[in-house]
Amino acid sequence: MERESIPQQLLTDCHQLGHYPASSLLLNRNAALPWFILVPETPLADFLDLPDPQQQRVLAECTSVSAFIKRELGYDKVNFAGLGNVVSAMHLHIIGRRVGDACWPQPVWGNLPDGGVYSTGQLQDWQARLVDVTGLVPAAL
Repeated sequence: MERESIPQQLLTDCHQLGHYPASSLLLNRNAALPWFILVPETPLADFLDLPDPQQQRVLAECTSVSAFIKRELGYDKVNFAGLGNVVSAMHLHIIGRRVGDACWPQPVWGNLPDGGVYSTGQLQDWQARLVDVTGLVPAAL
Protein backbone atom coordinates (compact mmCIF):
# COMPACT_ATOMS: atom_id res chain seq x y z
CA MET A 1 0.00 0.00 0.00
CA GLU A 2 1.37 3.38 -0.93
CA ARG A 3 1.38 6.05 1.75
CA GLU A 4 -0.97 8.09 -0.41
CA SER A 5 -3.49 5.24 -0.36
CA ILE A 6 -4.33 5.24 3.35
CA PRO A 7 -8.06 4.47 3.45
CA GLN A 8 -10.25 7.56 3.51
CA GLN A 9 -12.06 6.44 6.67
CA LEU A 10 -8.76 6.35 8.57
CA LEU A 11 -7.79 9.77 7.21
CA THR A 12 -11.16 11.13 8.36
CA ASP A 13 -10.86 9.61 11.84
CA CYS A 14 -7.16 10.30 12.42
CA HIS A 15 -4.26 12.74 12.28
CA GLN A 16 -1.35 11.67 10.07
CA LEU A 17 1.76 11.92 12.25
CA GLY A 18 4.33 10.49 9.83
CA HIS A 19 5.85 7.24 8.67
CA TYR A 20 8.38 4.57 9.42
CA PRO A 21 10.14 2.40 6.83
CA ALA A 22 7.31 -0.17 6.74
CA SER A 23 4.22 1.81 7.69
CA SER A 24 2.45 5.10 8.35
CA LEU A 25 1.49 6.29 11.83
CA LEU A 26 -1.87 7.87 12.59
CA LEU A 27 -3.47 9.14 15.81
CA ASN A 28 -7.21 8.87 16.41
CA ARG A 29 -8.75 12.34 16.64
CA ASN A 30 -10.63 11.45 19.86
CA ALA A 31 -8.30 12.62 22.62
CA ALA A 32 -9.92 10.46 25.33
CA LEU A 33 -7.04 7.96 25.00
CA PRO A 34 -3.79 7.81 23.02
CA TRP A 35 -5.06 5.59 20.18
CA PHE A 36 -2.41 5.17 17.50
CA ILE A 37 -2.99 3.33 14.24
CA LEU A 38 -0.13 1.87 12.23
CA VAL A 39 -0.90 1.31 8.53
CA PRO A 40 1.61 -1.09 6.95
CA GLU A 41 2.49 -0.62 3.30
CA THR A 42 0.96 -3.76 1.84
CA PRO A 43 -2.02 -4.86 -0.23
CA LEU A 44 -2.57 -7.73 2.24
CA ALA A 45 -5.46 -7.42 4.69
CA ASP A 46 -4.17 -9.52 7.60
CA PHE A 47 -1.00 -9.00 9.63
CA LEU A 48 -0.39 -12.73 9.96
CA ASP A 49 -0.24 -13.03 6.15
CA LEU A 50 2.76 -10.70 5.85
CA PRO A 51 6.05 -12.31 4.81
CA ASP A 52 8.25 -12.86 7.89
CA PRO A 53 10.75 -10.04 7.23
CA GLN A 54 7.99 -7.47 6.69
CA GLN A 55 6.02 -8.80 9.65
CA GLN A 56 9.10 -8.36 11.85
CA ARG A 57 9.65 -4.76 10.62
CA VAL A 58 6.01 -3.82 11.22
CA LEU A 59 5.98 -5.48 14.64
CA ALA A 60 9.18 -3.60 15.59
CA GLU A 61 7.45 -0.33 14.63
CA CYS A 62 4.42 -1.29 16.75
CA THR A 63 6.74 -2.11 19.64
CA SER A 64 8.40 1.30 19.43
CA VAL A 65 4.99 3.05 19.52
CA SER A 66 3.99 0.89 22.50
CA ALA A 67 7.19 1.85 24.31
CA PHE A 68 6.45 5.53 23.55
CA ILE A 69 2.97 5.19 25.07
CA LYS A 70 4.37 3.60 28.21
CA ARG A 71 7.57 5.59 28.74
CA GLU A 72 6.70 8.99 27.33
CA LEU A 73 2.94 9.18 27.98
CA GLY A 74 2.90 7.23 31.25
CA TYR A 75 0.38 4.51 30.41
CA ASP A 76 1.01 1.14 32.04
CA LYS A 77 -1.01 -1.00 29.61
CA VAL A 78 -1.16 -1.11 25.82
CA ASN A 79 -3.91 -2.83 23.87
CA PHE A 80 -2.81 -4.10 20.46
CA ALA A 81 -5.20 -5.31 17.75
CA GLY A 82 -5.62 -5.76 14.04
CA LEU A 83 -9.32 -6.06 13.25
CA GLY A 84 -10.20 -4.74 9.80
CA ASN A 85 -13.92 -5.39 9.98
CA VAL A 86 -14.95 -1.85 9.03
CA VAL A 87 -11.80 -0.73 7.16
CA SER A 88 -10.53 -3.77 5.27
CA ALA A 89 -7.03 -2.40 4.57
CA MET A 90 -4.48 -3.63 7.09
CA HIS A 91 -4.11 -1.32 10.06
CA LEU A 92 -3.01 -2.05 13.61
CA HIS A 93 -4.38 -0.39 16.73
CA ILE A 94 -1.96 0.52 19.54
CA ILE A 95 -3.91 2.04 22.42
CA GLY A 96 -2.69 3.34 25.77
CA ARG A 97 -4.79 2.10 28.69
CA ARG A 98 -4.73 2.48 32.45
CA VAL A 99 -7.02 1.79 35.38
CA GLY A 100 -9.65 4.52 35.54
CA ASP A 101 -9.26 5.69 31.92
CA ALA A 102 -12.25 6.88 29.90
CA CYS A 103 -13.69 3.39 29.36
CA TRP A 104 -11.79 1.14 31.79
CA PRO A 105 -12.06 -1.84 32.04
CA GLN A 106 -14.19 -2.17 28.91
CA PRO A 107 -12.65 -2.35 25.42
CA VAL A 108 -12.46 0.96 23.56
CA TRP A 109 -14.67 -0.21 20.70
CA GLY A 110 -18.21 0.94 21.42
CA ASN A 111 -17.28 2.34 24.83
CA LEU A 112 -15.02 5.33 24.18
CA PRO A 113 -16.69 8.62 25.11
CA ASP A 114 -15.95 11.83 23.27
CA GLY A 115 -12.69 13.06 24.72
CA GLY A 116 -12.45 16.24 22.69
CA VAL A 117 -9.70 16.88 20.20
CA TYR A 118 -5.95 17.31 20.42
CA SER A 119 -4.63 20.83 20.31
CA THR A 120 -2.13 21.67 17.60
CA GLY A 121 0.51 22.09 20.31
CA GLN A 122 -0.19 18.62 21.73
CA LEU A 123 0.03 17.05 18.26
CA GLN A 124 3.29 18.84 17.53
CA ASP A 125 4.72 17.81 20.90
CA TRP A 126 3.84 14.14 20.49
CA GLN A 127 5.05 14.14 16.90
CA ALA A 128 8.40 15.68 17.89
CA ARG A 129 8.81 13.19 20.72
CA LEU A 130 7.99 10.29 18.37
CA VAL A 131 10.64 11.61 15.97
CA ASP A 132 13.21 11.68 18.78
CA VAL A 133 12.28 8.43 20.50
CA THR A 134 11.08 6.16 17.67
CA GLY A 135 12.62 7.59 14.49
CA LEU A 136 9.31 8.71 13.01
CA VAL A 137 9.65 10.68 9.78
CA PRO A 138 7.14 13.50 10.42
CA ALA A 139 4.22 14.45 8.18
CA ALA A 140 2.87 17.98 7.91
CA LEU A 141 0.26 18.54 10.58
